[in-house]
Amino acid sequence: MKFNYKHIVLFGLLGTAGLVSCDTDFLDTTPLTEISSELVWKDGALSEAFVTEIYNGLQQGGFSEQMLASLTDEAVFTHTGRNINTINEGSLSPSNLGWEDDTYKWGPMYTRIRACNMALQNLYSSTSFTDQVLKDRLKGETHFLRAYYYNQLLRVYGSVPLITKVYGLGEDYTAARNTYDECVKFIVKDADSAAVYLDGKTLQSGRATKMAALALKSRVLLHAASDLHDIPTAKAKSSVIAAYANPEFLGYVSGDRKARWTAALAAAKAVVDGGAGYKLNLTAPVSSEEGRLNYISLAMGGGSADKTLDASAASDLILARQFTPGKSEGARQTGLNNGPNGYHNWAGNTPIGLLVDDYQMMDGTAFHWTNPVHAANPYVNRDPRFYASIMYDGAPWKPRDKISGNVDPANQIQTGTYDLSDGKGGVINRKGLDTRSSSIEDWNGSRTGYYMRKFIDPNPNLVDNTDRQNIPWPFFRYTEAVFNYIEAAIETGNEADALLWLNRIRFRAGMPAIKASGADLTAAYRLEKRIEMAYEEQRYYDARRWMIAPATLGRKLTFINVLGKFKAGKTMVEPYKRDESVYNYTYSPVEDTQHENRQWLDKMYFRPFGRDESNRNKLLVQNPGYDK
Repeated sequence: MKFNYKHIVLFGLLGTAGLVSCDTDFLDTTPLTEISSELVWKDGALSEAFVTEIYNGLQQGGFSEQMLASLTDEAVFTHTGRNINTINEGSLSPSNLGWEDDTYKWGPMYTRIRACNMALQNLYSSTSFTDQVLKDRLKGETHFLRAYYYNQLLRVYGSVPLITKVYGLGEDYTAARNTYDECVKFIVKDADSAAVYLDGKTLQSGRATKMAALALKSRVLLHAASDLHDIPTAKAKSSVIAAYANPEFLGYVSGDRKARWTAALAAAKAVVDGGAGYKLNLTAPVSSEEGRLNYISLAMGGGSADKTLDASAASDLILARQFTPGKSEGARQTGLNNGPNGYHNWAGNTPIGLLVDDYQMMDGTAFHWTNPVHAANPYVNRDPRFYASIMYDGAPWKPRDKISGNVDPANQIQTGTYDLSDGKGGVINRKGLDTRSSSIEDWNGSRTGYYMRKFIDPNPNLVDNTDRQNIPWPFFRYTEAVFNYIEAAIETGNEADALLWLNRIRFRAGMPAIKASGADLTAAYRLEKRIEMAYEEQRYYDARRWMIAPATLGRKLTFINVLGKFKAGKTMVEPYKRDESVYNYTYSPVEDTQHENRQWLDKMYFRPFGRDESNRNKLLVQNPGYDK
């Protein structure tokens, strides 16, 4: 029997002898917190709100507390128990995936892809929503977002199942992996569609544009042309890949590799020709100080709370995650997450010596600890980007008394151990305020002797521990597209063009021109990208696709020990400040295996699929090295 529940309620109310009204219209109301799917695609504002929500899959960009830099030879994560060592020590497996971020993790990416599929299905079929300009823009944004999320999966896992439908209840959810080639073609097609629909559209900052679609296409095709995804090349460099039964999931088993590089060159050129970037028209190096300020301005996305930086640096941003003053987004805590513990910050993703040592001298020569001049003064006369990116012992920083008291009038980073007078004619050794033996906080200091400066607002009136910052995360920078163009130009034999653009990047930083060719030019390009794009989630993928990870990511961590000893007849009482007339400073690089004993295993070129996911989808073939 089928009951009419409206009538049942009504009869019950009648039985109350007229104590209440008999109006039953409230029983037919729509919940105030819910909107039916049918209404969403009939109304432009509701459709836009649905697509806007899909952007939340971008999360906070790379501004998680644990950054991808700490899975590379850029940084180490200070705090234990976060499962980062699971990855860096090579112990990850389908049952132990280690730390994963929702910006590339399997489940969150497919959740957003499903939303994209739902949006596209309705945007193409809806006839009630008649604003064609808005509808086309939303189609373009959704094609971009689906392409972006699929590329996140592709560069982490290799090929994945391409799902374009919206599944209903009770359907067969198993899906075989598509080939790598099919995934690349699908993503490029989505990016091309996005570029067409977004052409000529004006969008708010933070939303996808035609240039963002072209930048994504450039990234995809550059990676596709790289060594890791050319299977004959990859097999020659890795026995694990050579033994894998399904290499078509990882790259191109055959085909014209030169054509792939040519396609990558054309895609990068489309972006380069479509914009101008920031100060990339220089014919000679700027001064060291201007180079430092240029780089800080780039890292701040052209903004700073004290308005002292160059706002025009925002022109380098193609797509960025913007943050709103007053909101509690975790990304606004980058200074707190990574700043010095002597300022009551958390010292999260600290630079390691391997990165610091790769910053060149101002004359363009390499830094070497075996050079006695370099070893005596390792932080003098370096690439200006070093001073904009790294906090080192003696580096000037913000007023410490705003958060930690009047213990450091010099406002200098202290990561060493220094002689101090005990006031009785004796000498004591005092650990610096930013060490793990700090008198301010002794549990969360840097293990490496360095701190991250890039992406932390230098405004001296901002207290990183309490004041939130609104620095945009750069998903795509014009400079990345220039690097893509340089790499593809090198690979297609156009070294003159590669050098032209490579030196324009260096001139902006205040560094001299490179004169190199062949393998030397490739090495110079890779080093330049490592320095310019530090902490921007490039190194993790670059080291893999270039297949240099065994010689780079697999290295042991290197830290620095700094010791300040009194010169003969000299003394200093607290508070300590750096003074070369009083102290002899010595710097001792050390290798560390206690915090993380890093190693490289070739299975780490790709992440494994989780055991639960493999159990749910029996067609999902595991990546090489994880299938035993």
